[in-house]
Amino acid sequence: MTDAPTPDAPAGSGPATVEVRGGVELSAERRDIELHTSDDLTLVGELALPVGRPPAATLLTLHPLPTAGGFMDSHIIRKAAARLPAQADLAVLRFNFRGASSPRGRSEGEFGDGVSERFDLAAAVDFVRQQGLPTPWLVGWSFGTEVALKHGLEHEIAGAILLSPPLSRTSQAELARWADSGRTLVALIPEFDDFLRPAEAREKFAVVPEARLVEVAGGKHLWVGEHQTRRVLSEIVRVVHPAALPLSETWPVA
Repeated sequence: MTDAPTPDAPAGSGPATVEVRGGVELSAERRDIELHTSDDLTLVGELALPVGRPPAATLLTLHPLPTAGGFMDSHIIRKAAARLPAQADLAVLRFNFRGASSPRGRSEGEFGDGVSERFDLAAAVDFVRQQGLPTPWLVGWSFGTEVALKHGLEHEIAGAILLSPPLSRTSQAELARWADSGRTLVALIPEFDDFLRPAEAREKFAVVPEARLVEVAGGKHLWVGEHQTRRVLSEIVRVVHPAALPLSETWPVA
């Protein structure tokens, strides 16, 4: 759902602006896409690009658990696509994992518990390469972090940004493969996460000494509320395009 921008400046007092919050959707070149996996499934998604300029980097987003309601419109991923092409000159690719549905449609196949989703990730990386999009970063949230950690090193990526990683499907051996991989690994760990809180995260990520853990005071697994949304999006941009910070809290109305 998109909130219609509401100008907050009276006529004659300067350019009208909209507050960047909630479902506000900033300008971008958006198009529906399809991804085709090597096991013959078609996945549905969307690509959002900056308007009139090349992207500085590419976010390949991986959504939360489909069997618990996760999909390409899960709010942090939807808001990244709605805001970051304009605010931070980033390309944002989002799609439904196999078997997941959203208003965009249903991706073919059935939930693979993080195993067969390796083919979904491969199809998304292939699409990014075919489109000539620059510097791909995996941005996984919850279940999406498991797919990134288990299968991301199979691909030419700059690194992975993990939002609320549960580490319930990723073994310590799989995590340890990221050590000395040459790929950046950043994990946002909410103080009050339902699955993995900071103290345990520090222990588990110790097998990747170069990993950077961002412990978010007051944070929760679902990152609900505008304050947490802005924190998450800012931390993503801090990794992939820090020159775009700080993210503006208002935006001119076209």
